[in-house]
Amino acid sequence: MRAEEVHYDIAVIGGGLAGTCAAIAAARLGRRVALVNNRPVLGGNASSEVRVWVCGATAHGVHRWARESGIMGELYTENQYRNPEGNPYYWDHVVLDAVRAEPNIDLYLNTDVREVDASGPDDAREVHSCTGWMMGSERRITFRARQFLDCTGDGLLGHLAGARYRIGRESRAEFDEPWAPREADDALLGSTILFHTKDTGRPVKFVPPACAKDLSTTPILRNRVLRTGDNGCDYWWIEWGGELDTVHDNERIRDELQAVVMGIWDHIKNSGEFPDAADLTLEWVGSLPGKREYRRFLGDHVLTQRDILQQREFADGVAFGGWSVDLHPVQGMYADEPGARQRYADGIFHIPLRCLYSANVTNMLMAGRNISATHIAFGATRVMATCATLGEAAGTAAALCVAEGLTPRELATEHAELVRRTLLRQDASVIGLADDDPGNLARTARVSASSHLSRLAAEPTPAAPGEPYPLTRDLALLLPVDPALDTVGLLVHGAPGDEPSRLTVELWSTGRPENAVPADHLLTTTATVPPGGPHWITAHLDHHPTTPHNAVLIVRACPGAALVLLPERTDGVLALRRKAEGDAGVDHDIPEEDGQLVLEWQARGLRRRTFAFRATPDTAAFLPERAAGGFQRPYGGPQMWSSEPLPDPERAEQWLCLDWAEEQQLTEARLVFDDDVDEYLNNLHRHRTPFEIMPELVRDYRIQSRDPDGTWRTLLTVQDNRRRHRVHALKDADGGPVRTDALRLVVNATHGARHAHVTAFKAYGT
Repeated sequence: MRAEEVHYDIAVIGGGLAGTCAAIAAARLGRRVALVNNRPVLGGNASSEVRVWVCGATAHGVHRWARESGIMGELYTENQYRNPEGNPYYWDHVVLDAVRAEPNIDLYLNTDVREVDASGPDDAREVHSCTGWMMGSERRITFRARQFLDCTGDGLLGHLAGARYRIGRESRAEFDEPWAPREADDALLGSTILFHTKDTGRPVKFVPPACAKDLSTTPILRNRVLRTGDNGCDYWWIEWGGELDTVHDNERIRDELQAVVMGIWDHIKNSGEFPDAADLTLEWVGSLPGKREYRRFLGDHVLTQRDILQQREFADGVAFGGWSVDLHPVQGMYADEPGARQRYADGIFHIPLRCLYSANVTNMLMAGRNISATHIAFGATRVMATCATLGEAAGTAAALCVAEGLTPRELATEHAELVRRTLLRQDASVIGLADDDPGNLARTARVSASSHLSRLAAEPTPAAPGEPYPLTRDLALLLPVDPALDTVGLLVHGAPGDEPSRLTVELWSTGRPENAVPADHLLTTTATVPPGGPHWITAHLDHHPTTPHNAVLIVRACPGAALVLLPERTDGVLALRRKAEGDAGVDHDIPEEDGQLVLEWQARGLRRRTFAFRATPDTAAFLPERAAGGFQRPYGGPQMWSSEPLPDPERAEQWLCLDWAEEQQLTEARLVFDDDVDEYLNNLHRHRTPFEIMPELVRDYRIQSRDPDGTWRTLLTVQDNRRRHRVHALKDADGGPVRTDALRLVVNATHGARHAHVTAFKAYGT
């Protein structure tokens, strides 16, 4: 055995997506980081060892403009480019490469931390070090650091350090949670083992092993659906262990899960009920249970069901989620009730920094499924893309604690704006946060552009005439209202025959800027549609709000009539349809509860398509100043600069300019491009996205400074960009800061979009 002691600013224990993103975030802020993982690959439940797909705030496409940005967003888009087919081994290397790209991270794989040195009173303990055993290398390594992050999932580091935590379900009365049990108990969500099959092209037999469960002795055949073509996460409901201790009974749980997997495959292959399975064989079966739940640490705030469903905002909000409150029966696959009960908020929900550090260990933060949340709230925060955003927030906070000499509590309660500004500067997953960073000199500049999109419309062309979309149900358009919405023209096919149709049109607000569903009724108008057509008809609205916002224009069902659906995406606009009887749910195995607006009004199936319309007056939603000091995500409007339509996306030649009254000394420019956060990019299961690179991304660009004589000097040129967030050092010919009174971004090409989009153009100086 070789004994070692290593010293770091920050030690991140656990290499799932939460720990990975925490380590990267801290390293990018200049901290020396140890990333310690007890498995041979990174990614946790998302890795090729377990193969759970990376769900997050989009909730399988339920929420709009909700895909994570920041480090998780980088992983999504890089995986889409390198691995559009969703190969789990390629995904392992996307995650590994992201870590290895950071020189400030030392990675320790196969290193199981099982000892912690901590001291102090129960209400103010401090971690001094933790020690792990590197399997296969016979190295005993002690990690000393100023800040520690528990990203282990099960919460072992914090447990050994004496951090307070809970296991199980709180009582209904404790946090006033309608879904909580009347009395507290130890029930948990169970663990899962998945499997994958492949078609060999010839008949293959299956001789079940001795462990295979006889499904006829279980409720599974009665209560769950088996399908020949299902694979991987289709079988999320193979879940067990909620009545046990998911850590100490892990081996027993694994054996039961594998027995059921073999029993399911035996039934599919040998029962005679699935003749189309003759050529199928097992390609992969997991050997490591994917755990859902164990310890949840106590922070200064405990996130609750009402926090999530009411979308409560927090002064120290540092991340967002959007997954439903998703709870499973304690008996798992042996339960008679459905495999899950789910409830969605009307939009994404907020998570504060006070949930990400221990209330009684002064230098420990946590991220992932072990954050400070009730069992009910944990049902929404536990999915991995959300865990990743929590990791980025916690890693950022840890880095700031080291840099400023603060405890996590001091940072959250006295300097929350420092964390939020840093996260926004890094393009992390924060919502509703405008850039007020005094270091961003773009906020003091006059912003201009070669052009901007002012006409809000989607109209048919000879190449794309559109198709009738029957008004057998209510249809809707979400539109930015900035500054007003006087009229909306709609292209409508009238009912056949001789009689005109009477169209009822309503305008609704979304209630909250982050939401995209009709919440509050504003007005109703009607319009007459002649038979046949299509005809342009006008809805007179005369809507003049005091502040810009999104509004939903609802066209009520009208038998025989139809809107015209165009095969194109329109900036800042969404097409919606009201759910109709027979529509497929989000998951075919989970019944959907009534009264959920995001399920009632569907964008799924209509993304990148728009009902033909034209609005007046011209919009100010895409003015160039939207890219300076803005929100960096859609929030009550698109929140970006968009150029006029480009005749040729390969030759854009559109520019965005920052102009100061006095000369500035500039050292850095940061660009945030549009990668369409409404596009769902989780391809690690059955979902596929047709674009390897999002068309809206800027592909080729230049950054220029203006010389005193008015000429533009090119400082740098970028071609074939495929990243949303770009950071560029600015240097003059001698390597010093660039002295100029104007900085210009010239967009030369997009990846196919008909507009040049820039979400943020930032400049920093000495």
